[in-house]
Amino acid sequence: MEAWRRSAPADPITPDRFRSLVLLDGNFDPEGLRVAVDGDRVVGAAYAVRRLTPLAGADLEPEQGWIAFFFVDPAARGRGLGRRLLTDALDWLRGHGRTRVDFSSYTPNYILPGLDSEAYPEAAGLLESLGFRTLYEAAAMDRGLVGYRHPEDVARRRTELTARGHRFGTPSDDDLVELLALAGSRFNPDWARAIRECLASGTPLDRIVVARDPSGRLVGWAMHGAYESADERFGPFGVLEELRGTGLGKVLLHLVLERMRARGAHSAWFLWTGERSPAGHLYRKAGFTTTRVFRVMRREAAR
Repeated sequence: MEAWRRSAPADPITPDRFRSLVLLDGNFDPEGLRVAVDGDRVVGAAYAVRRLTPLAGADLEPEQGWIAFFFVDPAARGRGLGRRLLTDALDWLRGHGRTRVDFSSYTPNYILPGLDSEAYPEAAGLLESLGFRTLYEAAAMDRGLVGYRHPEDVARRRTELTARGHRFGTPSDDDLVELLALAGSRFNPDWARAIRECLASGTPLDRIVVARDPSGRLVGWAMHGAYESADERFGPFGVLEELRGTGLGKVLLHLVLERMRARGAHSAWFLWTGERSPAGHLYRKAGFTTTRVFRVMRREAAR
């Protein structure tokens, strides 16, 4: 952890987070964690991971691998150590049949969505030299909540939707099966996992707001506190595609922001959205601004 903090000062990590996200991960294989040591001092590491347990169903994604992180101590740079660590990690993945490798969008336990090339330009150059190419960019956004007030136009839209038969509120236990099915089948299996695990660990149900249409069908939700018990972390958040543009998403977003402020939160933040996606536009209209941009990168091995 000391070497990590020296090497990646914008993204320090604590022993308990490392333990939870890496060592206790069901896919952790110690052979995939390549560590460079000079005397008794750790000077670098690269972590390669593949699925040993499926994220959903029975799919082990046999061609897919990930480099979840790598770093080299600043005092040990310039000697090719980073290239050697990454090449060794990639060779290990290739030995297990992984011909497609992503940096660093590994689920369920990603540490960052991808590479912040502004913070780590040398790492960007190294990954590119090894054949990694950018698939897309993920924007991390933040919004201050000090002085937050529920917007009047959002309150009016909620009143209009309620008058038409839509309902908003905290889910009950009876709602959870439907919520998990919606998140996992219409959005992302990892979102369903995150909701299930945070609730099982004791996260209160009032961290979630769900929406039902006039027929009673659950059509969306928003929440906070789902990841690593970070109460100011917003998401996951989803509305069925056929109901986007109706204002449901805006209402859900602001209902959760209002609850966060009521709990004393000074800010709301998340790590991953497309800046020009519909969600990105919604967040900006709600006062969020981009704080970091991550490049999700991929390397395809020659066949």
